[in-house]
This record gives sequence, structure tokens and C-alpha cells, in this order.
Amino acid sequence: MLQPFHLAIPVHSLSAAREFYGRLFGCAEGRSSEEWVDFDFFGHQLVAHLDPGRKPHVHHNQVDGHDVPVPHFGVVLEWQAWQALAGRLRNAGTRFEIEPGIRFAGQVGEQATMFLYDPSGNALEFKAFKDPARLFAK
Repeated sequence: MLQPFHLAIPVHSLSAAREFYGRLFGCAEGRSSEEWVDFDFFGHQLVAHLDPGRKPHVHHNQVDGHDVPVPHFGVVLEWQAWQALAGRLRNAGTRFEIEPGIRFAGQVGEQATMFLYDPSGNALEFKAFKDPARLFAK
């Protein structure tokens, strides 16, 4: 079993973070204060820290014909869970940076992937492998 990671991210608004991570993604809220809030982000600890002057800086690298935002974070989901999340986000009218789709089709690293931004400009990627054993395959 993998150990959960801890990631602290800057957000311009805790209420917007609660709406995005709590309502849209269904992440349970843990401890909080006036300046931060913990979320159960698919079994990992994601902490949104208030940074009202947040000015996101994102670089893009070309990957498989797409402009992938850097930095970004996210989780590798089980295939059906990824499909369900993609459907839920589409139904909610989510604007994707890179639409849900299959990357590296027919290659060792074939994966379902999608990119989007949270309200504070943090880039997220969600991916899934039909064969989870291929996560680190070359």
C-alpha cells in the first residue's frame, strides 16, 4: 500500500477552494483555520493555504502534442473511477486545459488523462492506466 502524500498549495480564497475541492470533487474537509483548510484528496492530505495575492505562474511543455502545464499535481485513479470523474466534471461544465482523452495510444504508457485548473490557478492532472502495472513502464 502506498503512503499518502501531503501537499500544501496556495489559494486566493478558502471559500472557492471549499467549493472546488469539497463540492465539485467531493473531498471531505478535515481540520481548518482562518488561513488554511485540509482536504482528503483521494486518500492524500491536500492543504489549501490562503494567499490572497496569489499570482499563478505556469509554464507549458509539449507532451504528445499537448501543452502540459507545469507545475501540476493530481492522482492516478482506477480506470472506471477516472471515467466517472471525467463524466462528473463534464456534467458540471468544467473548463478543461486538456480535455479528457487517451494519451500515448497503443504505446507502453497508454493512459487516460485530463488537465484543469482550480479557481486559484493550480493545475491538476488526473490519469488512469488500463494496466496499472504500466505506471512506470518504459
